[in-house]
Amino acid sequence: MATTVGTETTLEDLLEDLIALDYDAADAYQAAIDRLEYTHFKQTLREFKGDHLRHVEELGEILSGMGRTPPKEGDMKSLLTKGKVVIAGMMGDKAILEAMRTNEADTNTAYKRAVAHEGVPSTTLNALRRGLQDERRHCEWILDAQKRL
Repeated sequence: MATTVGTETTLEDLLEDLIALDYDAADAYQAAIDRLEYTHFKQTLREFKGDHLRHVEELGEILSGMGRTPPKEGDMKSLLTKGKVVIAGMMGDKAILEAMRTNEADTNTAYKRAVAHEGVPSTTLNALRRGLQDERRHCEWILDAQKRL
């Protein structure tokens, strides 16, 4: 599923969509944690879920400061991101990690676009850059973990 997050015209809309996407990602990570057999991977996925929840908190504070109420959950895309993991769970750890890799591809794309969004204040840009670094780290770890299975 290709994401459109990061193509919004206003910063407020962008932040709302990123928050929803991070909620969706956290839900997908929980689904993966619940289904993985290889327990060593679970701790890292818990950390990645925590990163997504931290993004929700940081971006939510910024959005609140702009006078907008941050989303409190993901959107309908959650069914797709989490659903891929649930279905992959029937096929084992490799399939779960592949589902998570495709989900992380979307979050990477969204954060790359967000960092390039015009007119982003420096404090917001710093939060978006930290988010992008996290997303890149998640994707790299998942690719490496797939090789180890």
